[in-house]
Amino acid sequence: MRDEIVAIDRELLDALNRRLGLVRRIAEHKADTGAPAIDARREAELLDTLAAANHGPLSEQGVRTAFAALLDVLKQELRAAEKPGPGRTGPGVRHPAVASLAVVGTGLLGTSVARAAKRAGVARIVGEDANATRLRESGLDRAESLAGVELVVVAVPVRALPDAVRDVLARAGAETTVTDVGSTKRGVAAVEDERFVPGHPLAGGSSGGPARATADLFDSSTWILTPTPASGAAHVARVRAFVESLGAAVTELDAPTHDRLLALTSHLPHAVANILMDDVGDAVDYAGPALREMTRIAGANADVWADIFLENADELASSLDGHTSAAAEVVRALRAGDRAFLEQWIERAAATRNRMLEQAYRTDAKQLHRIRVRVPDKPGVLARITQTLGAAGINIEDFELRHVSPEYGGVLVVLVAGGENLELARTLLRREGYSAA
Repeated sequence: MRDEIVAIDRELLDALNRRLGLVRRIAEHKADTGAPAIDARREAELLDTLAAANHGPLSEQGVRTAFAALLDVLKQELRAAEKPGPGRTGPGVRHPAVASLAVVGTGLLGTSVARAAKRAGVARIVGEDANATRLRESGLDRAESLAGVELVVVAVPVRALPDAVRDVLARAGAETTVTDVGSTKRGVAAVEDERFVPGHPLAGGSSGGPARATADLFDSSTWILTPTPASGAAHVARVRAFVESLGAAVTELDAPTHDRLLALTSHLPHAVANILMDDVGDAVDYAGPALREMTRIAGANADVWADIFLENADELASSLDGHTSAAAEVVRALRAGDRAFLEQWIERAAATRNRMLEQAYRTDAKQLHRIRVRVPDKPGVLARITQTLGAAGINIEDFELRHVSPEYGGVLVVLVAGGENLELARTLLRREGYSAA
């Protein structure tokens, strides 16, 4: 019986290779004629035909699952054949901007800088941390001296940042460049040294530590540099080149502008999320998806965020004052029954959000489409959905998973770009038995 199974497997393998050959010929013909590469309706009809022709013992669901997976694998094989061959250089290839690096502070950001630098090819990377356990967890060798290091990145809490930067500059060599990753910049801007170039990557998480550090944390992120009047041009250029080698895009602001803008776009949302959770109180038992989405960042690391709030207290207070004034206008409109005001207010919010989405996804907001999929609460469902869309070459721009209950499951909201991808994704998901509204 085992020999018979092996023989059947070989027949099946030969059949799969023959089928792939035919699929490739069809794909070439479609490319020549300009026809869509994937016909989801044709695939659904094929599954129906095979299920109707099945005489068991394989169940109908088994037939559909097996052949749907086969279709996906063949599409992946086709796309793999189109990728650049060995020796070709893609746009993601990076080259080291410095030969040696020291990271002072080996939490999430500091360790991620080290790992991204290692990926970029930096030959020598060492670390410093007052917490010996954290340094050990980062995997970095302890820095014996900073004098011979080409670049030092200071990644300590913002309350300790100015003193830490001054200490590093005192121990660093005359040619060493020093930068930081602090979330507020006016305090550290008072450090005047041509070797120092303040910076702030817009990346990270609500909780830190070296265990969560990754080499790709800065990929496609924005990294703000805030050079001081004393910062030397050569040192600014070195930091810029290093940051770009990590995969980030560099922009420059002065320190006061940075703190004012970050108060609005980062610190205010964290403060408002905390205020909302305080306001809700015992009503949290009746919370729906809207509150969960609005307050995802509430309660972020208290030690870190108390520092940030206090270091940028005046700008955050001004932002909260503006928020309070805007809320007062909404209260007035509600009590006066001013529908025109409310409609204009909502439309302005929609327009501003669209601008934000266009920047985030590099796509016209009108081309971004959401698909709402109900998903059961069981293993493998998300993997199947992403595999189905990925096999069809549909990029998931973003997604949200809203859990409802173990009995209901949840709702997966998938964001795709382009009307053609929208219709194809809906058809493919429905083929798999999912709703796709």
